[in-house]
Amino acid sequence: MNRDDRDDPFGDLFEEIERMMDRMAGVEDGPGDGSGFRSETHVDTYLEDDVVRLVADLPGVSKEDLSLQCDGETLTVSAASDRREYDERISLPVRVDERSASATFKNGVLEVVFERADDSASIDLE
Repeated sequence: MNRDDRDDPFGDLFEEIERMMDRMAGVEDGPGDGSGFRSETHVDTYLEDDVVRLVADLPGVSKEDLSLQCDGETLTVSAASDRREYDERISLPVRVDERSASATFKNGVLEVVFERADDSASIDLE
């Protein structure tokens, strides 16, 4: 016996929950729309002792297609391939020294490491 989706009393509820979750995550077109990070990419950010490490899965992207920019608070990852385009701004958990960044890209996995920025600067009095 085949299941008839019209008989699912929770179908509409689950669809509405997915729409609300997409809206909270900033996804306009919903999951699976081929827009990049929002639908297919998993991004993890790790706050370690003196560094911030970000790991992102970028399927179907080559190293030559990647562009990374950081302003100390946000990392922007952009890439264009034949099949998809990525353009994602990732808020970092703490301020980082963007000039300390090191990045590797192997087998579709991007890893970026930043040193944490000093929380404050001392001011010398004369």
